[in-house]
Amino acid sequence: MEEQFFTDNERKILVSDYRKLCQALGERLQPGDSEGIKDAVRRVASSGVIVRDRFGFNPVTSAMQTALCVCECLGADRNMCLAVILSSLAQGGMTEDEIGMRWGEDVKKLVVGLDKVASLYSRNASVESENFRKLLLTFAQDIRVIILMIVDRLRLMRAINHHPAEKYVRDTANEASYLYAPLAHRLGLYAIKSELEDMSLKYSNREVYTKIAHELNQTKAKREAYIADFIAPLKKKLQEEGLNFEIKGRTKSIFSIWNKMKKQHNTVEDIYDLFAIRIVIDCPLEREKPECWLAYSVVTDMYRPNPGRLKDWLSIPKSNGYESLHITVYGPEERWVEVQIRTKRMDVIAEKGLAAHWKYKGIKSESNLDAWMNNVRDILEAGQNGPMELMRNFKMDVYSREVFVFTPRGDLYKLPQGATLLDFAFNVHTRIGTQCVGGKVNGKNRKINYKLQSGDTVEVFTNPQQEPSADWLSVVVTTKARNKIRSVLKEAENKSAEIGKELLQRRFKNRKLDFDEAAISRLVSKMGYKTAIAFFSALGAGEIEINDVVDTFCDMAERAAKAEEGGERISASEYMLQQPTEETETADGGGDIIVIGDDIKGINYKLSRCCNPIYGDDVFGFISSEGVIKIHRADCPNAAHIRSRYGSRLIRTRWSGKGGAPGTFTAVLRVVGKDDIGIVTNITSIINKEKSVSLRSISIDSNDGLFHGFISVGVSDTLSLNQLMKKIETVKGVKNVQRNK
Repeated sequence: MEEQFFTDNERKILVSDYRKLCQALGERLQPGDSEGIKDAVRRVASSGVIVRDRFGFNPVTSAMQTALCVCECLGADRNMCLAVILSSLAQGGMTEDEIGMRWGEDVKKLVVGLDKVASLYSRNASVESENFRKLLLTFAQDIRVIILMIVDRLRLMRAINHHPAEKYVRDTANEASYLYAPLAHRLGLYAIKSELEDMSLKYSNREVYTKIAHELNQTKAKREAYIADFIAPLKKKLQEEGLNFEIKGRTKSIFSIWNKMKKQHNTVEDIYDLFAIRIVIDCPLEREKPECWLAYSVVTDMYRPNPGRLKDWLSIPKSNGYESLHITVYGPEERWVEVQIRTKRMDVIAEKGLAAHWKYKGIKSESNLDAWMNNVRDILEAGQNGPMELMRNFKMDVYSREVFVFTPRGDLYKLPQGATLLDFAFNVHTRIGTQCVGGKVNGKNRKINYKLQSGDTVEVFTNPQQEPSADWLSVVVTTKARNKIRSVLKEAENKSAEIGKELLQRRFKNRKLDFDEAAISRLVSKMGYKTAIAFFSALGAGEIEINDVVDTFCDMAERAAKAEEGGERISASEYMLQQPTEETETADGGGDIIVIGDDIKGINYKLSRCCNPIYGDDVFGFISSEGVIKIHRADCPNAAHIRSRYGSRLIRTRWSGKGGAPGTFTAVLRVVGKDDIGIVTNITSIINKEKSVSLRSISIDSNDGLFHGFISVGVSDTLSLNQLMKKIETVKGVKNVQRNK
């Protein structure tokens, strides 16, 4: 079976690469590592389980080459190299626990991360989306896993040149350009980033790549001669200053040249920064900045600088740890030349990126990748174990507050942490959410309250007969789902309320009862409901019996009639709307509030509930059959009826004194306005701020974007009431404020 698994050429390559890897790792390999890898390869090869990838490459030889790339691009690291090899062998039956026992928990953690990330590609998801990149980072959990994925993609891109599977090659090139090259750039892996971009252009547009490469080769001799002439005097001057340095020439990548040609509509000949001069100074850490600025002064003394092109990443390094001085100077033949100045330590960081921070530790985790990368500079000096050794402490929880889930077709959705299956359904479409009855998550049936995890594949089950309930609000966490549920519930409540109101109106008509809004408002409160809509909705839904409602209304109307014995006519609505209090229901002459007749005080009287007179109103007295004088407002709704039938029982009445009332009176205001969020809060806030006014009750009903409210307040006199009404009228959205008669 082993012979079938490896071709003769693959066996030779594997043996050669393995020896190179052992040599590169050297003393970092622990006792038993070498033999352990050999045994694992033999075991997997004999199992015959592992299959080749879509390009036909053997996964074991590919993993060995990726491990070599790790040593080449990042530096030798035992755990990362072992993890990438063992990840390819795990398909052959080697369990995660076996890996942990044999090679350590850190290697096991990396293998688990690599396997989780690799599983994303089985979801048929489009990698060309921001959500896929975030999910990749979420699944990795360790920054080293992301770095290994980038290096492995570099290895694959190197291997597929002229591969016959053109579609796979193009797809891989697009992935490298969209996903892996930007990640490499964010991590400071500039050399890898440039190579990925160049190869991506090569595979996706070989004609352009070949043309630029050919033109670069043709001008190579001229450019090298120009750079030699530029460097020679500069090198001499730097040596005279006593600097220990080397000068490098860096070719601009073909991908960068192509981008610049497109932006500037130029040819290769018109691009003069094809070479950048790099001065790398070898000096102690404490001398880095002074010697870099000394080199800067030498360069700018010899060649005229462009101040607008100065980039000082020495004083303030980039968030990914990059440090350097960049200047553009006017060189011979009137050409601009870019000069980069950095130290040897800075150059290692620039070439190998975040991996070169092995002398530092302690990154703080933040809520997003940018903030996370900004803390690279917070790493403290420590450790001598080699590159990437301390990276195991880096927590990749940059998207810990989000989950990323798939549809069965591979579409990817982002939701907040704690989101449920019902949240997902509403995120896909409102109709799917309102009809959701459950679903499948990773092939298992789940209820609507199931909390999703990153990487889940979610299928929603719907039923056209399903309707949202108020309980759903405790299931969802997303604002979108909550708003949609409330909207649907409100719509259903309004429809039910319309049915209930129409039902009650018909029953009132049959019983020849007056359907008065004010009376209904009191009835709503009597039945235990906060709003008229809730009351009518319950009536329409059959939650309360309509006959009980009508009986309650009639009972209240009968009590209202009895309250005005002696023939005084008062409607049930006026009686039921007013909440009698001690101050408004009765008073005696001892308070000297009312003066009866010319100057008679101390006579028992009651303030009538049908109009609730307050201090300052024009009033008159009416002697009831009980002998009690009832005080009405002059504009009371029942005044005309009383005067026409019981004129002989009227008595002149006035308020005593001129300095204001000694008590508090109840007044009811009718307010009409737009049904805007916060308008009721604004009104009540004004009332609460008034020292001489107290809020006693409020009843609000809304319909078709308008609200109608009855507000009962305690006031001292008509002056304070009028002032309050004027202030309420200033509230945005209020259309009309009137005192209820």
